[in-house]
Amino acid sequence: MILVTGAAGFIGSNLVAALAAKDGREIVVCDHLGDEDKWRNLAKHGVADIVDPEGLFNYLEKYSASIDMIFHMGAISSTTETNVDLIIKNNFLLSLDLWNWCAVNQVNFIYASSAATYGEGSQGFDDDGSCDALAKLLPMNAYGWSKHLFDKRVARLVVDGAKRPPQWAGLKFFNVYGPNEYHKGSQQSVVAQIFKQIRETGEASLFKSHNSNYEDGGQLRDFIWVGDCVDVMIWLSENPSVSGLFNCGTGRARSFKELAEAVFDSLDKKPNIIYIPTPENIREKYQYFTEANMDRLRLAGYTGKSTSLEKGVKQYVLEYLLTTDPYC
Repeated sequence: MILVTGAAGFIGSNLVAALAAKDGREIVVCDHLGDEDKWRNLAKHGVADIVDPEGLFNYLEKYSASIDMIFHMGAISSTTETNVDLIIKNNFLLSLDLWNWCAVNQVNFIYASSAATYGEGSQGFDDDGSCDALAKLLPMNAYGWSKHLFDKRVARLVVDGAKRPPQWAGLKFFNVYGPNEYHKGSQQSVVAQIFKQIRETGEASLFKSHNSNYEDGGQLRDFIWVGDCVDVMIWLSENPSVSGLFNCGTGRARSFKELAEAVFDSLDKKPNIIYIPTPENIREKYQYFTEANMDRLRLAGYTGKSTSLEKGVKQYVLEYLLTTDPYC
């Protein structure tokens, strides 16, 4: 069996969809479904069982002989969450408990880290998993810090020769977009937000630049189609000799203006972009550039091609956002 935590979330549900279509093993999903439409992220796919997160470790002990892979996608992913105790409980302590369980039971373990661990980027965007390299990074919010804390703990355990899962891999996801993110509200990708703006007002609003090195809308991000993230995770699961901390991006930064233009193009509309001031409460910590260094994943043997921004946005808009059933 494969167990996926955060399975009803954005990346987790896309992974479940791919596993259900591809893998012959049974899939167990673990997540809070709540009282809204998050369940729709899983509705199209058969699963072997649904586990409440509070009962996860009881379930793991009961079925320890049957589980051979855990994809740990579950986390509090909001960069604006202020309850740091809650963030640490979910993003660090739970991750560490799962790591230890996988180490004891010799179960492969693939987990979600984040590009937020890089902070404002002065140390670059290289996924060197060494303790010394990780020690130089300074995340800008509690979410990024919680992910970074776990990356550093894993690096220390590996260096110290502690018992570990037979395969382990952390993925630093960059700016992911695609279907099944609708429950995320204001934390949805810029693609989804701009699509909604255009449909409602005919225009898209982007933040002005408050950095003389970037024009308005020229702020750069590494935007990655969620299907590409899933492809990396599937590849890792099929190559159990590969372990390590890896970036998961395209390796090419694109501007918010280019992204907005791609959404307009997908809707067969001329660009109509306005620029608004970046809110002062985030202005000092605003990132103007992110770009994944993909060398380590390539050196590990991954040869998958990244979906271009234009192709990914068009697929998202035409095959999901414009349909009556936007779920994958």
